Amino acid sequence: MTKKPTAQSAEADLAFLRSIVEGDPRPPMTLAICYLAGGLLYGIQCLFHLGQVLGLVRWPDLASLIFVVGITVAFLAILTWAILTDRKSGAGQRGPSSSRTLNAAFSATGMTNAAVVIIFAVGAIRDGDFSIWLYYAAIVFALQAAAWYVSWLIRKKGWMLATALGGWATAVALGVLVREPFWYLVVCTMALFLLFALPGWHMFRLARAPREG
Repeated sequence: MTKKPTAQSAEADLAFLRSIVEGDPRPPMTLAICYLAGGLLYGIQCLFHLGQVLGLVRWPDLASLIFVVGITVAFLAILTWAILTDRKSGAGQRGPSSSRTLNAAFSATGMTNAAVVIIFAVGAIRDGDFSIWLYYAAIVFALQAAAWYVSWLIRKKGWMLATALGGWATAVALGVLVREPFWYLVVCTMALFLLFALPGWHMFRLARAPREG
């Protein structure tokens, strides 16, 4: 015997179909955590280097090296956890095409960053010029600006456009200030907190919010 459909069951079916088509508009929690952690950790590292430039931090070389390496190790640990969580949950493979496009944009940016690290690191070591390495941060912000601009084109959120424009301006400023250590660190510190940690915190709040509808 076939059960007669009711208005309530019809509404439930429509809601289910809508969830398939629209997906979950909230940002991935792992992406939010990576931005938040990266902005905070590397922002603190830049503050540490600013303290060194100003003579406020006078740690032994070994202690400074341990601190810097510790920042990177902490971030890589968080990044590894995020990747494994994504793989386990299948994040980025579900949801609407817009969400998959955003995930692809940021994944491609991360892959490009890895290549840029190798290119600039080899160039700096080969030429014995540390300033070559400093251009790496400018390229990172330029790539992030591109990813956020794609995000804005898809989602049309004002904060995404602001982050994209801020990343573009930061990339140009860092490229110009490579030979000015103090101002380079000032710009980089502010950008890490405002363009990485702040969007990360905003995404974290959005990811934790209950789903609408």
